[in-house]
Order: sequence, then structure tokens, then C-alpha cells
Amino acid sequence: MAASMSVNADTFTSSNPFHICNICQKVIRKKENGVRVLRPVSSGPSAFIPEEEIVELSQVGPHTEQLLAEAYTPSGQLDNLTQVMGLHPHYLQSFLRSQFYLLRMDGPLPLHYRHYIAIMAAARHQCSFLVSLHVREFYRMGVCLDWLKGLQYAPQRLRNLNEINKILAHRPWLITKEHIQNLVKTGENCWALAELVHAVVLLAHFHSLASFVFGSGINPQVDTQNTSGFQSVHISNYCTCDLASDHHERDSSFSGTSPMTSDYVSELEALMERMKRLQEEREEDEASQEEMATRFENEKKESLLVSSGDFEDEVTPTSKVSRFVEDATFGYQDFARHGDDNPPTFRAHDYSWEDHGFSLVNRLYSDIGLLLDDKFRTACDLTYYSMASHEDVDTTMLRRALFNYVHCMYGIRYDDYDYGEVNQLLERSLKVYIKTVTCYPEKTTRRMYDSYWRQFHHSEKVHVNLLLMEARMQAELLYALRAITRFMT
Repeated sequence: MAASMSVNADTFTSSNPFHICNICQKVIRKKENGVRVLRPVSSGPSAFIPEEEIVELSQVGPHTEQLLAEAYTPSGQLDNLTQVMGLHPHYLQSFLRSQFYLLRMDGPLPLHYRHYIAIMAAARHQCSFLVSLHVREFYRMGVCLDWLKGLQYAPQRLRNLNEINKILAHRPWLITKEHIQNLVKTGENCWALAELVHAVVLLAHFHSLASFVFGSGINPQVDTQNTSGFQSVHISNYCTCDLASDHHERDSSFSGTSPMTSDYVSELEALMERMKRLQEEREEDEASQEEMATRFENEKKESLLVSSGDFEDEVTPTSKVSRFVEDATFGYQDFARHGDDNPPTFRAHDYSWEDHGFSLVNRLYSDIGLLLDDKFRTACDLTYYSMASHEDVDTTMLRRALFNYVHCMYGIRYDDYDYGEVNQLLERSLKVYIKTVTCYPEKTTRRMYDSYWRQFHHSEKVHVNLLLMEARMQAELLYALRAITRFMT
């Protein structure tokens, strides 16, 4: 064996695309005879899901999947994102159809504007996977390549979107009709209302898609032509200990492939029992409107206590992504905050996607409302009537709890929903995961992914991410479209 190699923690961090957590840095410093670098769990599409399981679980044939990719994906290739999403082919088709329409078909915005807006949106969450994907689109088009030097090189008209981009990404409830008015006012850099709607849908789409990318551990896409300079940049606080495939060196409770134990079985059975009991209680006695309003407020306040602090480590953006970000310190804050004048609850009864948002967006940007509505419905209605090892299960209650919990964190309330079900159905580790993936996805780790629903299939966790993504996108759109409606009236 060759002489041992001394590895400095700081040197190791700078030469490795993955973040090293504080615990691992201490371990590295204690090593006197070098350090063995742990391998990622998978060199395939996902750092969370073994590659062979993606191939095995995928319910769409490789030929069909390739045809979908060639027809609808920006690169025309079967990228890592498409492969993971392919675990749910019915949803994948709906997703790719709407994304293709947003990026390729006739619409108010020119094509290069669309891809630049996608870059701006993805950069808010330091999502180098999506940034690099759309940087490559610029190289393919060969236009306005100077814009890729950074946001300050883009035209002022695009830079004016920065304010609404950061608010939509982190605190959408702050959007007002004045923000809309500032963008569509007269002048050489103004936006037509139809153009602005197209831009808003793009921003919401790529903010939420960043949540899916990080929540599913999508691995960086290799750029074989080395055109973008982003292919080696994967921004996250993944640590090698989170990505390690050597499970025996980690706490087995975080292993997605650990054998079934009595604890895991009892967790699953307890969830099944709670679902059954809630269904029986719902049929026997319906809570009053006052009680349901109180339960919403309680759940909203309780979300303040849900934090990823147990897993957090500081995430440092790289210059390759941060060049597209202004006001990088602006980030997520809880909708309900201690001691602050909180914004009023957004009541879906007063402004909903079905009754208001859909018609407005479809009127100003033809047909996109239909495509988005199909995508929302597909994600929410998707079911295989199974849950982990159980068959013939109605998962409607669980799917709605996941969707509505996201909206609750964003201050959106449904009068006909009993938010007491959220606390009954969603365990704390799952709530931590939901909040992280939805609100600050760049902080998601594999440890969070592994810590909830430990006996569920990977495809079921991907379905969770689809629901979180669509709930987040719809929440952003509701706030933005309500502001546009108020501006118009």
C-alpha cells in the first residue's frame, strides 16, 4: 500500500462537490492516516434512490420514456429528472406536456426569455441542476450569451422580475397589486399583462420543480460537451455521510433499504389505524366551522415549531449560480410568526384555483390553464390503491393532508377541510421533510428523506414529492393571480 495521505478538511471540502457536515469534518481531522471517501448511494439519476430500483420500479417502458423525452424535454434527452419522474408515467406525461407548452409552444414571451426566467427561478434555490439545463439551452440557441455572465448583463426588463421572483420563491403572500402595477406601467421596460402571466407561471413552475429536484435527490446531469460550466456544480448541503452507501457505518434508522423491523411495521399499522378511525369519525360527526377554523390556526402556529434544525448545516451558494441572484439574503420566513403582524389568512373560498385562478390564467395565456389544471388533478388523484405492503387502500385522505399542509404553511385555508387530520396523519419527521422541501429545498438531505415512512416504497416517496411540488406551485399562483386580479379591477 502506498504511503498514507493526509487530508485536510478544508482542502477536502473545496475539492469535493458535496458539502461536509461539521460532524464529518471532526472525524476527518481525527484521521491520522488518511481518510476513505464514502461513495454516493447511486451514480444514477438519484442520490436517494438506488439506480436499479428506478429501473425496476418504473412502470413505463424505456422506449416510451425515450419518446416522451425526445418530444417534450428541453434537451430532447432522457435526463435524470425524467427518469425519476418516470416512476409515475401518467403524471410524467402531464408534466412534460405542460412544461413543453411553457417553454416551446406559441406564447407571449420569446424562447430565450423563457429559459432565462427558468434560470432566474432555479437560482433562487441554488438549483444548479435546473440552471445548467437551461444554460445549455442558451448555447443551443446561440443568442444573448452575454446574459449568462450574470443577471446584471440581462436587459433591465428581465431584471425587473427580480422582486416578484424572490417574493414568489420565498414569501408569496407578500405579493400585492402594486408589484403588478410596477411591472406593467408605461415605459420601454414595461410588461404586457399576458407576458407577465407567462413569466409568473414560469417562475412558479421552476421554483416548485427545484423542490422536486432536491426532494428526490436528483443527481447532477453530466454535460458531455462541457458548454455550460455548471456540470460539476451541485448545490446542496448533502454530506458524504448522508450519501454513503456503506450503511453499516451509519445509523440504520436512516437507511432506506433497511430490513423490516417491528418498529417500522408498527408505524405503518398505526398510520393505517388512524386513517380508518378518522374516516369513521368523519362519517359519524362533522366538526363545526368554528372548530375547523380553530384547528387551522392551531396547525398554522404548530408549523412554526417544525424545523429542519436537527439536520441543518449552512449552505453556501457558488458563484456559478449566485451570479443570477440579487438580494440573496432574502429567504423564507414563516407565514405565522411570533410577535409580528401576520398577514391575513388566504381563504380559498374567496379566491380558488378552480373558480378564479384557472379562468384568469387561461384567458391571458391561452390553454395553459387547461394544462396546469390537468397536472394538478393528475398529481392529486394519482393512486395505485396501495400503501407500503398493503393493497386495496384508499389513500385520498393522506394525499389531501399532504397537499393541504403545504397550503397551510403558506397561509391558505380551505373552509371544508378539517386540519385536525393533518396532525393525525403526518408524523413530525414527515412534516420536517415537507417544510424543508417546500420552503428551503436546497437544505434537503438524504437523511431527511430516509427518516419518514421507512417501510414505504421509493415510488411512494416520489409521489409525495409530486404532491408537494404541485401544492407549492398552486400556492404561488394563487397569490400572484389574486394580485393580478386586484390590479385589473
